[in-house]
Amino acid sequence: MVKHQPLQVYERQLCLSCLTGIYGCRWKRYQRSHDDTTKWEGTWFFLLSCSFFLLLVWAYFWWEAHNDYNEFNWLLYNRSGEWSDGTVPILTTTVVGFTYTSFLMGLALCHISLGQQMNMYWIHKVGVLAVLLSTITGLVSIDDLWRSEWNIVIISLQFTGPFLHIGALAAVTALGWLVAGFVVRGERSKFQIAVLVLYFSVLLALCLAPVAISSPCVMDKSSLSPRPLVIGRRGAPMLAPENTLMSFNKALQQSVSALEADVAISLDGVPFLMRDRTLRRTTNVQRLFPQRQSDDASLFTWTQLRSLNAGLWFLKEDPFWTVSSMSPRERRRAGNQTVCSLADLLRLAVKANCSVLFSLRRPPPGHPRYNLWIIDTLRVVQRSGIPLDKVMWTPDADREKVRREAPRLRQTSQRKLTLKELRQKGITAVTLHYSQALLPDIRQYLGSNMSVNVQTVNDPWLFSVLWCSGVTSVSSEAPNILKDVPYPIWLLSPDAYYLIWIACVLVSFAAVVAIFVHQNFHMIRWKMSGMRSYNPEQIMLSAVVRRPSRDVNIMKEKLIFSANGMSSPFSTQGISEWDSDES
Repeated sequence: MVKHQPLQVYERQLCLSCLTGIYGCRWKRYQRSHDDTTKWEGTWFFLLSCSFFLLLVWAYFWWEAHNDYNEFNWLLYNRSGEWSDGTVPILTTTVVGFTYTSFLMGLALCHISLGQQMNMYWIHKVGVLAVLLSTITGLVSIDDLWRSEWNIVIISLQFTGPFLHIGALAAVTALGWLVAGFVVRGERSKFQIAVLVLYFSVLLALCLAPVAISSPCVMDKSSLSPRPLVIGRRGAPMLAPENTLMSFNKALQQSVSALEADVAISLDGVPFLMRDRTLRRTTNVQRLFPQRQSDDASLFTWTQLRSLNAGLWFLKEDPFWTVSSMSPRERRRAGNQTVCSLADLLRLAVKANCSVLFSLRRPPPGHPRYNLWIIDTLRVVQRSGIPLDKVMWTPDADREKVRREAPRLRQTSQRKLTLKELRQKGITAVTLHYSQALLPDIRQYLGSNMSVNVQTVNDPWLFSVLWCSGVTSVSSEAPNILKDVPYPIWLLSPDAYYLIWIACVLVSFAAVVAIFVHQNFHMIRWKMSGMRSYNPEQIMLSAVVRRPSRDVNIMKEKLIFSANGMSSPFSTQGISEWDSDES
């Protein structure tokens, strides 16, 4: 006589309890289910995925935008009138949001891997929706406020592209485990076939992605150009107040080849150094001239400008978070800086035997020197004693007149012009923003014996890309950082790059095949066996494997054969309950 005794074996599953509890607040065993996830919960998983990938793009944007954090803060200052480090709250919320979303994404993928029904807790739904809306708002705001910064994303892909390709290929290969499990567990359907086709299409696209990846750092070592010269943009503003003599001296200590400054004209015709149109941010004009703090800096006489302090703001605002590393002596020196004139800068350049590059801002209409600003500046340059071939002259106004009076000046353009236009104006050098310095243009300029300077370059990765591109020099606010970059961060020969590409593709292919074979192992074994053994327990377990809702690890049914009313001995772990059915 055969007796069927259903035996339920409850095993401790702390990890599964934590998984379903944290994600969906389902801590009890009876709350879990292996049924298919509902369309409603599938929608929330889709929103979670969108939040994760948008935050990934957002985080990547702010990682590569580190080169321009100071420019972003300056942009906010021009809009609000108050200086603050706007990157701190953005980076803080980005880290918190990305960590939270990544954690939820990991829990959701574990649910899929284990065949558990997803049921996101309502608090997490609120959090995901908040993260999604905040990220979209941030992207739209940046596009409106700082649209030009998107250009650096394209440039950064020249540096990170090969590594992002390897990372994406590894991630998609790992996702093969979930895709294979989803296809094996479920009944064959059009949706499963669509998922399978989509997965292999993405995998194939990633395998062929290097065809579209172009990086100047993929080159033979012998073709690498000499290290670009570094120009101290406003001196070394990370180490001292910008556009002050202390800042330029700090830059010279970092072995820069030239000094760059922003020049304005005072009310009495003295060229002086000032980046902003007003004096509010970098001087104590609020204390000495409270009624004129919003006036244009060019409306002050040189005597008034010289009386202002141009260093205390640096100690107070700490724009680059470097004040804490300064010695007490350096802080006292920084706190005593005054507004610097162009003549002071040129005398320092003569003493250090370095070149000078400056941008000249025209005074506002009605200014006494409105029509004489070029002549005032040229006279100061000629009287300074600096060799004229060490001065890079950038103003386009009256360029022909300047060329006649001072033919040895190095005519430099801050605009991206054609070679024909550059030759007509007698220009021998161009200084461009990095977003305009495309590789074909750089090579075209260099091929015509035109010097190419790129600004503003603060991060080593951008310096490495431009070095491999062959630029002549870069303008930097961080010469102290670039000083420690003696070689491009990475440089690969084309043969080595192709070898890595092929190896990654082969490894990915082998891993995907192994994953699908492993996931189909029980099914393949069942088919190859031909069902030669008709053990009822084997038939039952094989069928369970094929069912969409399987729970082999939680609930087990055993067939107990007993003779003369006596059951055969067996052992169980945990708490066992059974009922006997007598025939």
